[in-house]
Amino acid sequence: MSAEVIYVIQPVEGNNTEVLHEEIVALIESAGAEYAGTIYQTIREIDPATYIGSGKLTELKERLEGLDVTVLFNGELSPSQTLNISKALDDRKVIDRTVLILDIFALRAVTSEGKLQVELAQLKYLYPRLKGKGQALSRLGGGTGTRGPGETKLETDRRHIRNRIRLLEARLKETEKRRALQTERRKKERVMTVALVGYTNTGKSTLLNHLTGAEVFVKNALFATLDPTARSFEIEGVPFLLVDTVGFLQSLPHHLIEAFKSTLESAKNCDLALIVCDASGEYEMQLHTTLATLRDLGFSSPYLVVMNKCDLVDSVDAFPKDAVCISAAKDIGLEALKRHIFDTLKDNFVKTTLRIPYEKMAQYSAIRSYLTEQNVTFTESGAEVKAIIPAIYAEKFTPFYDRGHSQDP
Repeated sequence: MSAEVIYVIQPVEGNNTEVLHEEIVALIESAGAEYAGTIYQTIREIDPATYIGSGKLTELKERLEGLDVTVLFNGELSPSQTLNISKALDDRKVIDRTVLILDIFALRAVTSEGKLQVELAQLKYLYPRLKGKGQALSRLGGGTGTRGPGETKLETDRRHIRNRIRLLEARLKETEKRRALQTERRKKERVMTVALVGYTNTGKSTLLNHLTGAEVFVKNALFATLDPTARSFEIEGVPFLLVDTVGFLQSLPHHLIEAFKSTLESAKNCDLALIVCDASGEYEMQLHTTLATLRDLGFSSPYLVVMNKCDLVDSVDAFPKDAVCISAAKDIGLEALKRHIFDTLKDNFVKTTLRIPYEKMAQYSAIRSYLTEQNVTFTESGAEVKAIIPAIYAEKFTPFYDRGHSQDP
């Protein structure tokens, strides 16, 4: 079975046209389709009926004469614009950027929660595009942009879809409650959470694998990881939780961010975020996009900028001065990254030396689980313990501090 062939309409609205074009081609390939070509259109005034104007539509119709291709608009179309463009192109299948992204999400979702989120986002997108009993959707046919509910509910009425949306929202609220309980439990246990966030395909999953020894799926494709993944790792013997999140994308529609807000709660509630950028790519755009998306989520935690794939560039002088330069795939700079993580979070810990007389060993053993022992030396009078203690538990060890609670530098 041959892959669907997609022809792109690329609006020209600023200086990032080349980046957007490269991105849409990568999205097409990630959806398992084939890229056929592009027609560019400078946008001066948006046509409310067909967005790009009748003249360009006529040119596009002539160019596609005799070709079996789907038309992809690299932007977001209203329901009426989608229908009008399709009609002007002799009922040719027309999709927009959102449909393509949702299609990739449907391919990538693995967990039950991920599938629920994808279906909810698809239905919310499709709902205003229904006319009667699926007349609008019937123009879509099969293939790219119709995975998930699009294939099985073409003739579903609006009332049924409203009910399905309410059901999915209720199920996701239950999932959010469970995640909130997990977050509270981690806070009580003081397991510090570090979230990997950033543009899609910058190497976040590769970094997670190399820091934690996990074997998370890695692929050179946009949105290769959709569902959040959490793995534990240690720095100086102290346990941390590393969470990989769905990648961001330039001009990612706001309602798609909303759809995956519960998944992104792990980033919002983390103790530290690692914003991973591709040092060999458009890293300034990636950083800007990520920070803007995090602001939309209400993110307020500290963060480190991590420039990945630094082995592919000649110089790192132009990178942000506080950025940590690494190559996750080649294990370059990962120990330095760990030091930066610990230094950034050092106010949450006390590094100190404890002296425990033998007669108080039982008292110490009862609270020992709250700290990380780095070295233990036994003397005639007792044990000398070099330890790292979460700051919130520091007072528990007051009887054992070595002369006034001295903290190692």
